[in-house]
Amino acid sequence: MSVPLSARIRSTAAGFAAAAAFASALAAAPDGHAAPAHAGRPAVTTLKFVRNSGDPLNSRLTVLRDNHPVVSYRAGSGLGARHPQGRDECATARGWLPAGTYTVGARHTRYDGAVIKGYAIPLSDKTCADGRTRRTALFIHSEMTRSGGQGRTESRRWDGPSDYASQGCIKLAPGDIKRLFAVLADGPAPRRLTVV
Repeated sequence: MSVPLSARIRSTAAGFAAAAAFASALAAAPDGHAAPAHAGRPAVTTLKFVRNSGDPLNSRLTVLRDNHPVVSYRAGSGLGARHPQGRDECATARGWLPAGTYTVGARHTRYDGAVIKGYAIPLSDKTCADGRTRRTALFIHSEMTRSGGQGRTESRRWDGPSDYASQGCIKLAPGDIKRLFAVLADGPAPRRLTVV
Protein backbone atom coordinates (compact mmCIF):
# COMPACT_ATOMS: atom_id res chain seq x y z
CA MET A 1 0.00 0.00 0.00
CA SER A 2 1.43 3.36 -0.95
CA VAL A 3 1.13 6.46 1.24
CA PRO A 4 -0.02 9.59 -0.62
CA LEU A 5 2.69 12.20 -1.16
CA SER A 6 0.82 14.87 0.88
CA ALA A 7 0.68 12.53 3.92
CA ARG A 8 4.41 11.79 3.61
CA ILE A 9 5.19 15.53 3.44
CA ARG A 10 3.06 16.24 6.56
CA SER A 11 4.74 13.37 8.42
CA THR A 12 8.23 14.58 7.46
CA ALA A 13 7.36 18.18 8.44
CA ALA A 14 6.07 17.01 11.84
CA GLY A 15 9.28 15.04 12.37
CA PHE A 16 11.41 18.09 11.55
CA ALA A 17 9.31 20.26 13.90
CA ALA A 18 9.76 17.75 16.74
CA ALA A 19 13.51 17.54 16.10
CA ALA A 20 13.77 21.34 16.03
CA ALA A 21 11.85 21.64 19.31
CA PHE A 22 14.13 19.03 20.95
CA ALA A 23 17.27 20.78 19.65
CA SER A 24 15.94 24.11 20.94
CA ALA A 25 15.30 22.61 24.40
CA LEU A 26 18.83 21.18 24.49
CA ALA A 27 20.33 24.51 23.47
CA ALA A 28 18.34 26.34 26.16
CA ALA A 29 19.45 23.99 28.94
CA PRO A 30 22.85 25.10 30.30
CA ASP A 31 23.99 21.59 31.22
CA GLY A 32 23.08 20.02 27.87
CA HIS A 33 20.06 18.17 29.28
CA ALA A 34 16.61 18.87 27.91
CA ALA A 35 14.64 21.48 29.82
CA PRO A 36 11.94 20.08 32.13
CA ALA A 37 8.41 19.61 30.80
CA HIS A 38 7.18 22.59 32.86
CA ALA A 39 9.67 24.94 31.16
CA GLY A 40 6.79 27.03 29.79
CA ARG A 41 5.76 28.25 33.25
CA PRO A 42 7.86 30.53 35.46
CA ALA A 43 10.18 28.75 37.87
CA VAL A 44 9.34 28.85 41.57
CA THR A 45 12.08 30.71 43.44
CA THR A 46 12.71 29.91 47.11
CA LEU A 47 15.49 30.62 49.59
CA LYS A 48 17.13 28.19 52.02
CA PHE A 49 19.32 29.15 54.97
CA VAL A 50 21.42 26.33 56.42
CA ARG A 51 22.71 27.23 59.89
CA ASN A 52 26.22 26.01 60.68
CA SER A 53 26.25 25.01 64.35
CA GLY A 54 30.05 24.82 64.37
CA ASP A 55 30.37 28.39 63.08
CA PRO A 56 27.08 30.29 62.77
CA LEU A 57 28.93 33.14 61.06
CA ASN A 58 29.83 30.75 58.23
CA SER A 59 26.34 29.49 57.36
CA ARG A 60 24.89 29.37 53.80
CA LEU A 61 22.02 31.16 52.05
CA THR A 62 21.00 29.41 48.81
CA VAL A 63 18.68 30.51 46.01
CA LEU A 64 16.67 27.62 44.54
CA ARG A 65 14.58 27.56 41.38
CA ASP A 66 12.17 24.63 41.17
CA ASN A 67 14.13 23.11 44.11
CA HIS A 68 17.43 23.22 42.18
CA PRO A 69 20.27 25.32 43.69
CA VAL A 70 21.17 28.35 41.58
CA VAL A 71 23.71 30.12 43.79
CA SER A 72 24.85 30.04 47.42
CA TYR A 73 26.44 32.71 49.62
CA ARG A 74 28.21 32.73 52.95
CA ALA A 75 25.95 34.30 55.56
CA GLY A 76 25.78 34.67 59.31
CA SER A 77 23.00 34.79 61.87
CA GLY A 78 23.22 35.61 65.56
CA LEU A 79 26.27 36.64 67.54
CA GLY A 80 28.26 33.49 66.74
CA ALA A 81 29.57 30.38 68.47
CA ARG A 82 31.68 32.31 71.00
CA HIS A 83 28.64 34.10 72.42
CA PRO A 84 26.77 31.99 75.02
CA GLN A 85 23.43 32.65 73.27
CA GLY A 86 24.68 32.87 69.70
CA ARG A 87 23.00 29.57 68.75
CA ASP A 88 19.91 30.03 70.91
CA GLU A 89 17.06 30.80 68.52
CA CYS A 90 14.95 32.11 71.44
CA ALA A 91 17.57 34.67 72.54
CA THR A 92 16.14 37.90 71.12
CA ALA A 93 18.74 40.16 69.46
CA ARG A 94 21.52 37.62 70.15
CA GLY A 95 20.61 34.14 68.90
CA TRP A 96 20.44 32.91 65.34
CA LEU A 97 17.32 32.81 63.20
CA PRO A 98 14.79 30.19 64.39
CA ALA A 99 14.33 27.09 62.24
CA GLY A 100 11.19 26.95 60.13
CA THR A 101 9.50 28.60 57.17
CA TYR A 102 9.24 32.35 56.62
CA THR A 103 7.39 34.60 54.22
CA VAL A 104 9.82 36.72 52.17
CA GLY A 105 8.90 40.36 51.62
CA ALA A 106 9.76 42.75 48.79
CA ARG A 107 13.40 43.64 48.14
CA HIS A 108 14.64 47.12 49.06
CA THR A 109 17.82 48.72 47.72
CA ARG A 110 17.54 51.92 49.81
CA TYR A 111 16.05 50.66 53.07
CA ASP A 112 16.22 53.27 55.80
CA GLY A 113 15.61 51.54 59.13
CA ALA A 114 17.04 52.57 62.47
CA VAL A 115 19.62 49.75 62.35
CA ILE A 116 19.40 48.27 58.85
CA LYS A 117 20.21 50.38 55.80
CA GLY A 118 20.55 49.84 52.06
CA TYR A 119 19.90 46.42 50.53
CA ALA A 120 17.39 44.53 52.68
CA ILE A 121 14.70 41.86 52.38
CA PRO A 122 12.16 41.69 55.23
CA LEU A 123 11.11 38.32 56.65
CA SER A 124 7.99 37.39 58.58
CA ASP A 125 8.06 37.17 62.37
CA LYS A 126 8.68 33.74 63.90
CA THR A 127 7.87 32.06 67.21
CA CYS A 128 10.93 30.11 68.33
CA ALA A 129 11.16 26.56 69.70
CA ASP A 130 9.99 27.50 73.22
CA GLY A 131 6.55 28.33 71.76
CA ARG A 132 6.50 31.73 73.53
CA THR A 133 9.29 33.95 72.28
CA ARG A 134 8.42 35.77 69.08
CA ARG A 135 11.35 36.97 66.97
CA THR A 136 10.55 40.16 65.07
CA ALA A 137 12.24 42.72 62.81
CA LEU A 138 13.97 39.96 60.83
CA PHE A 139 15.75 40.67 57.53
CA ILE A 140 18.30 39.48 55.02
CA HIS A 141 20.75 42.39 54.93
CA SER A 142 24.35 43.59 55.12
CA GLU A 143 26.30 46.48 56.67
CA MET A 144 26.11 49.54 54.44
CA THR A 145 24.70 53.02 54.07
CA ARG A 146 21.18 53.68 52.84
CA SER A 147 22.57 54.22 49.33
CA GLY A 148 24.35 50.82 49.38
CA GLY A 149 27.85 52.23 49.91
CA GLN A 150 30.29 51.92 52.78
CA GLY A 151 30.15 54.46 55.60
CA ARG A 152 32.59 55.53 58.30
CA THR A 153 30.90 54.04 61.36
CA GLU A 154 31.24 50.32 62.09
CA SER A 155 27.53 49.59 61.65
CA ARG A 156 27.65 51.11 58.14
CA ARG A 157 31.00 49.60 57.09
CA TRP A 158 31.97 45.98 56.33
CA ASP A 159 35.28 45.20 58.04
CA GLY A 160 35.57 41.43 57.51
CA PRO A 161 34.33 38.02 58.75
CA SER A 162 33.32 39.29 62.20
CA ASP A 163 30.68 41.43 60.46
CA TYR A 164 28.66 38.30 59.62
CA ALA A 165 27.42 38.57 63.24
CA SER A 166 23.86 39.85 63.55
CA GLN A 167 21.05 40.24 66.06
CA GLY A 168 19.34 37.22 64.51
CA CYS A 169 18.90 38.33 60.90
CA ILE A 170 20.63 36.68 57.94
CA LYS A 171 23.65 38.83 57.12
CA LEU A 172 25.67 38.77 53.90
CA ALA A 173 28.75 40.67 52.75
CA PRO A 174 27.83 43.83 50.77
CA GLY A 175 29.02 42.44 47.43
CA ASP A 176 27.14 39.19 47.99
CA ILE A 177 23.84 40.85 48.83
CA LYS A 178 24.11 42.95 45.67
CA ARG A 179 24.82 39.79 43.65
CA LEU A 180 21.87 38.10 45.40
CA PHE A 181 19.59 40.95 44.31
CA ALA A 182 20.82 40.61 40.71
CA VAL A 183 20.07 36.86 40.74
CA LEU A 184 16.62 37.43 42.27
CA ALA A 185 15.83 40.11 39.67
CA ASP A 186 16.30 37.49 36.94
CA GLY A 187 13.22 35.44 37.78
CA PRO A 188 10.14 35.31 39.98
CA ALA A 189 10.58 36.84 43.43
CA PRO A 190 10.95 34.34 46.27
CA ARG A 191 7.98 34.12 48.62
CA ARG A 192 9.38 31.50 51.01
CA LEU A 193 12.55 31.03 53.06
CA THR A 194 13.29 27.75 54.82
CA VAL A 195 15.73 27.77 57.75
CA VAL A 196 17.30 24.49 58.86
